Amino acid sequence: MIRELNDRFTQALIKAFGAEIIPSEPLVVAASNPRFGDYQCNVSLSLTKVLGENPRAIALQIIEQLQITDICLPPEIAGPGFINLTLQPDYISDKLLNIYQDQEHLGIELAQPRERIIVDFSSPNIAKEMHVGHLRSTIIGDCIARILEFRGHQVLRLNHVGDWGTQFGMLIAYLREAYPEALVKKDALLLGDLVTFYKQAKLRFDQDEAFGEIARQEVVKLQSGNEESRRAWELLCEQSRREFQVIYDLLDITIVERGESFYNPYLAEIVAALDAKGLLTTDDGAKCVFLTGFTNKQGDPLPLIVQKSDGGYNYATTDLAAIKYRTEKDGAQKIIYVTDIGQSNHFAQVFQIAQRAGFLPPEVKVIHVPFGLVLGEDGKKVKTRSGDTIRLRDLLDEAIARARQDLITRLSQEERTETEAFITEVAQVIGISAVKYADLSQNRTSNYVFSYDKMLALQGNTAPYLLYAYVRVQGIIRKGNIDFQEIENNLQILLDSTAEQSLAKHILQFNDLIQEVEIELLPNRLSQYLFELSQKFNQFYDQCPILQATESLRISRLILAELTARTLKLGLSLLGISVLNRL
Repeated sequence: MIRELNDRFTQALIKAFGAEIIPSEPLVVAASNPRFGDYQCNVSLSLTKVLGENPRAIALQIIEQLQITDICLPPEIAGPGFINLTLQPDYISDKLLNIYQDQEHLGIELAQPRERIIVDFSSPNIAKEMHVGHLRSTIIGDCIARILEFRGHQVLRLNHVGDWGTQFGMLIAYLREAYPEALVKKDALLLGDLVTFYKQAKLRFDQDEAFGEIARQEVVKLQSGNEESRRAWELLCEQSRREFQVIYDLLDITIVERGESFYNPYLAEIVAALDAKGLLTTDDGAKCVFLTGFTNKQGDPLPLIVQKSDGGYNYATTDLAAIKYRTEKDGAQKIIYVTDIGQSNHFAQVFQIAQRAGFLPPEVKVIHVPFGLVLGEDGKKVKTRSGDTIRLRDLLDEAIARARQDLITRLSQEERTETEAFITEVAQVIGISAVKYADLSQNRTSNYVFSYDKMLALQGNTAPYLLYAYVRVQGIIRKGNIDFQEIENNLQILLDSTAEQSLAKHILQFNDLIQEVEIELLPNRLSQYLFELSQKFNQFYDQCPILQATESLRISRLILAELTARTLKLGLSLLGISVLNRL
């Protein structure tokens, strides 16, 4: 919609003043208040200095050249020169019928051009359990990937797991003493026990210099391909991988693992390439690149170490190798990294070096998508009572358990009897959806407070509210008992009331909204849209009788209900949330 209006205004500006004055920003935006119509163009004000004319006079000249009567009512000039637009009811009806016929995409346009995009998200560490800190990266990254895929882009979802480096030297060295069976036998330890051994190994590494040297030698053996060390590493990785998959299955996440170890063979050539470009400096035995625009507390240029004095590599080296591989081998045109906001400087530094070294061609776009912390209701990081980080599996199980208890209580109050299979399915969908939606409905750049009570509430901007809204709309459609296929050639949407028009216009905005979310990478925009859609439907239902209306109105309003249900279902699916047919 906005693109079509922008095209019309661009042509009008060219006719009125010439192509050289066309601004780069969008000319038309959604109106901030319904009193001002549906859309608004403020370009007259920005052209005042350029043209040396009064903005209202400029607006008049634009309108004289504007060919828009097939879309809008006559434009109105307001205030100093705002051009307000109100859509034609017949145009809205025709557009809605086109959307209704588009069963798969609901009028959502495919991207032009379509790109090959990598979304790097989740990224837990091997030999550690996924915790609440991995929740946001996993959920946000999956949502972004879903939207890009729906728009027609070729998306590679990558899980850059921490499966290499010093931590494995520490763990293998410690297990050789404490539990050697775990290094030769599959699943000799539970993952929770493995995590405990890891913590003990880290403590020993920090305090015992002799053990630290043994651990470093284990790293060297692993990196050099020692068969025994490699087998132990594979066992540890495989055990963690299976545990991760349990959570991914629960969250309905599809992702391809390509851990740090994948890039290990390329690290030496990364350092050599940096040296060949004249970017390397040796500082206290370590090889590093001094960054532009980054300084330490003393104001001196800040170095980024790519090879430590002992010959080992670090995260930055691996990330550089990943960028180079992803552009050259994967053919990525865009790479999106979904990590916490604390890594913003790291990625800014890595991106800068990748560009200077030529690993990142100018035409390839890299984007860091940062997010804030998950806080408890006390305003501090979510922790267990003992002070440990909450396991993600425990958090999800608790959400499902609470959803189950709420459902059983409601069924008892309604004196309904349901099967165990029904209760289990509904509890899992509501519990997981509540956790996802609570995260995705927040601006990702902010911290948010994790509250089971709020996220499972049936009122407000929550997943249960939207799931119930979908079931309610579907129930109305079933009661309507209309076979739309039989009357397909005579379908008509009548928009006589304000509530009908408000709902219809909101459905029309879905295409623009999805394109904006793709650009801004802010899933909360989609969450807010769906919440407002359900509210507008409720207002429509309260003010416009559906099942009791005359035949033509009844069919028209059932089509609006059907479009609302489809939009809710599609929008929720892009958030990674499944709908239910009854609750």
